[in-house]
Amino acid sequence: QVQLVESGGGLVQAGGSLRLSCAASGRTFSSYAMGWFRQAPGKEREFVAAVTFTSVVTIYADSVKGRFTISRDNAKNMVYLQMNSLKPEDTAVYYCAAQYLTSTATMKIGSRYDYWGQGTQVSVSS
Repeated sequence: QVQLVESGGGLVQAGGSLRLSCAASGRTFSSYAMGWFRQAPGKEREFVAAVTFTSVVTIYADSVKGRFTISRDNAKNMVYLQMNSLKPEDTAVYYCAAQYLTSTATMKIGSRYDYWGQGTQVSVSS
């Protein structure tokens, strides 16, 4: 069992930065690939970024590539999403998720994730 708790959301002006954190419980955290997803009002949940348990592979949605960086610290059971050059269209609830023993082919697929956090709101004003 893995429990995930996100933090770090808030209101920021366009062009600003935020760093989201995801605290994970469970001894086998390092066995999970970790991902960030987001859902804006009236829209479907979409993939943002993911990282393998060794951090060798990171994957990003085209819409955030070059602006967002995902990282993890297995010793602290933490996953981070550094978001720079934020745009109003980045406004959404951001969710942290964990996927057990995956391949990179499934890291973008929300339904393949086993555990989810409660989400944290990110609002970007123009």
